[in-house]
Amino acid sequence: MTDEPEASAAAPVVPRHLAPDDVGLVVPRDFVYPRPFTFKNGQQLDGLTLRYETYGTLNATRDNAVLICHALSGNHHCAGWNSPTDKKPGWWNNLIGPGKAVDTRRFFVVCANVPGGCSGSSGPSSTNPATGEPYGLRFPALTILDMVRAQKLLLDHLGIAELHTVIGGSMGGMTAMLFAIEFPRFTRRLLAMATTAREGAQAIAFNEVGRQAIMQDPGWNNGDYTRDGGPRVGLAIARMMAHITYLSDASMDRKFGRRTIQSRAKSPQLSAELPPAAGGQPSIAAAADFNLQFEVESYLRHQGQTFINRFDANSYLYITRALDQFDLDHAYGSLEQAFAPVQAESLVVGFTSDWLFPPEQNRAIALALLRAGKRASYAELSTDLGHDSFLLESDELYALIRGFLDRPQPNQFDFTI
Repeated sequence: MTDEPEASAAAPVVPRHLAPDDVGLVVPRDFVYPRPFTFKNGQQLDGLTLRYETYGTLNATRDNAVLICHALSGNHHCAGWNSPTDKKPGWWNNLIGPGKAVDTRRFFVVCANVPGGCSGSSGPSSTNPATGEPYGLRFPALTILDMVRAQKLLLDHLGIAELHTVIGGSMGGMTAMLFAIEFPRFTRRLLAMATTAREGAQAIAFNEVGRQAIMQDPGWNNGDYTRDGGPRVGLAIARMMAHITYLSDASMDRKFGRRTIQSRAKSPQLSAELPPAAGGQPSIAAAADFNLQFEVESYLRHQGQTFINRFDANSYLYITRALDQFDLDHAYGSLEQAFAPVQAESLVVGFTSDWLFPPEQNRAIALALLRAGKRASYAELSTDLGHDSFLLESDELYALIRGFLDRPQPNQFDFTI
């Protein structure tokens, strides 16, 4: 016998989806609009489906709803877990839940996959009832305004009398702004982050390179491809290139630097070996090594590979074109005229290291709201995480959002910059 103390029983491991500040397991639902839906350009769909999730409870006065608007590659699943075996929760799970900045004990939170998407909502990969095949490029041309009008139909279906707040980052910020413009009496607060009032030339250029990578891939076949086929290489390259714009030089250098990898394995989806040259001479591939060498290369290939397993190439084309065409100045005559109908109190947040939609573009939105005589605030957070800062862990951002949602509606205009 020894005098060693008995080992204490290990503390039980609490499943992640049962954490007290988590919304837990959630089940997506489908809203089916049974009548024709007319897009901005006049094209119609005979019915429209939006996949969505909700968290929390709608109150008796039906005015505690918060609409979450997702970015380009996002979807309806922004919080909680669809299955106990999921590797990751919803994409904004760090923000939404009991006691979190968007507190589901107080708010009824709604998030829908936009039309044109590929996560259950009507989009190019949906089946065209007239042909029994995917719509492909026969799906109507898409705009941010179409996304807004479609989601308003969902909110009406859910019996929501008005939105306490509409929140979005990047493309979601564009959607949120248009909600406040198109449905001013319905939208009490607007929170737009890492966004812009008009897609600039550089952002359009990056989107076009991605689209060309897709359309030049033989697997694209003018938009007609099987669900398990298509332009996988082109879509992966488009994602790799776009992902770089979501980061910053500082964050990439800190995470990867010039570190090399041990494995020299090829990525078969993105590269192919050249055959040996005739006469036994070494091939170009043998003379110059273009296999994976740096950790950042491996990271980008991983991003490309995971993206093609969850996203549709035609949806990428449609949504990036909708982003390119977003221009409140042109659509309404000026930014001040665009915001003239707005009744919402607004908060716009920029991030110092965001070079896709830099701080000055976010600040311009807040200034235009002020010039239009609206209640508006601007906050600029110092970060080196790039455009994706709005998605990442940030106590400063959470406190900012919580404060904006909790503050009472002011009786007079209040602008802070």
